[in-house]
Amino acid sequence: MANIEGRNPIIEALRSDRPIDKLMISNTSKEGSIKKIIGMAKEKNVVIQYVDKHKLDEISTSHSHQGVIAVVSDYKYYELEDLLAIARERGEDPFFIILDEITDPHNLGTIIRTADAVGAHGVIIPKRRSVHITSVVAKASAGAVEYVPVCKVTNIANTIKQLKKEGLWIAAADMDGGVFYEQDLTGPLALVIGSEGFGVSRLVKQNCDFVVKMPMIGNVSSLNASVAGGILLYEIFRQRMKRD
Repeated sequence: MANIEGRNPIIEALRSDRPIDKLMISNTSKEGSIKKIIGMAKEKNVVIQYVDKHKLDEISTSHSHQGVIAVVSDYKYYELEDLLAIARERGEDPFFIILDEITDPHNLGTIIRTADAVGAHGVIIPKRRSVHITSVVAKASAGAVEYVPVCKVTNIANTIKQLKKEGLWIAAADMDGGVFYEQDLTGPLALVIGSEGFGVSRLVKQNCDFVVKMPMIGNVSSLNASVAGGILLYEIFRQRMKRD
């Protein structure tokens, strides 16, 4: 079992009809969006348990439960074929984000939130040396994890090769590439974002079609992974919208 913590993530879980075993709500929190959550839960016949706030504090892993925790089944990951099918069903060029060993749950959650905003068809993460979907990730995504399919793969380099066979171009975000806004980022595309400390790994970068960078003139030589990802994803979104 797993938990979803915080008001917005739980509202989105209810809205998306994710199966919820029960809601645990602080017996002192009954106003504002909590009333909305209670109403939605009752409509969907979700069990509601009122508990002491200290009980929620003990259970919480995000340390920001906002008076409500949903007990759910573990996140069900998608297969790569599922992501490709989603793009086909929408009649759109595939648009994926590949995360190469992202270990910070807040970065993963924020990237998933941005992926939802720009209409990406899915996020791909490795099974090892990577953060997975947790209550902290769900909270950081503000509920976007309920809408953005996440696929967990054994080997990122092999997955890139498979995506190439499906007609996708693979771009890596790294400082030795071309300026990102001067590159053609339309068409079937996957963007690889590297780890917080080491960037895109050598083997993964070797399998990419091209590399894009963000020019920087400040004293700090890099950006947080989710910030860099957000800038690049919105440029892809802008180019795709302009083309349409």
